[in-house]
Amino acid sequence: MKRLLTIAIFMCLTFSVIAQNENSQNQNAAKEKTILQLHESKFEWLVKKQYDSLKSLLDENLVYIHSNGWTESKDEIIADLKSGKLNYLGVKVNESKARIFKGTSIVTGKGTFNVIMDGKPIELQLMYTEVYLEKKKGWKLISRHANKI
Repeated sequence: MKRLLTIAIFMCLTFSVIAQNENSQNQNAAKEKTILQLHESKFEWLVKKQYDSLKSLLDENLVYIHSNGWTESKDEIIADLKSGKLNYLGVKVNESKARIFKGTSIVTGKGTFNVIMDGKPIELQLMYTEVYLEKKKGWKLISRHANKI
């Protein structure tokens, strides 16, 4: 009887661990989906110049590194969009993937970026990495780095 009870307890613990693992995987999948939607929305907001939406996503300590090495803060991104120094005409994400690590998400992707920089139209094929941090007010973009393919 004692042995049967030990086996039953072991089985319950095993099933509990499996259920917790599945729950964690489901939570991560939901977070990955949310992040990828935010990631795509960010590009739409850049094109449509939706400054308030961008401001709510971009962290105050953001480091945004463009493919030419130009580095901007949150305020500089918004200022350059408003002034027309940088104008996003279109962004097509060709592939993207999000990975979740305890309140942090890393997005890697490839895309085609059509911009006007200082009055000159440019089409760029880029590979990029973005880092998002989960905060009380939602996910915030804290770092981005892009390079030309």
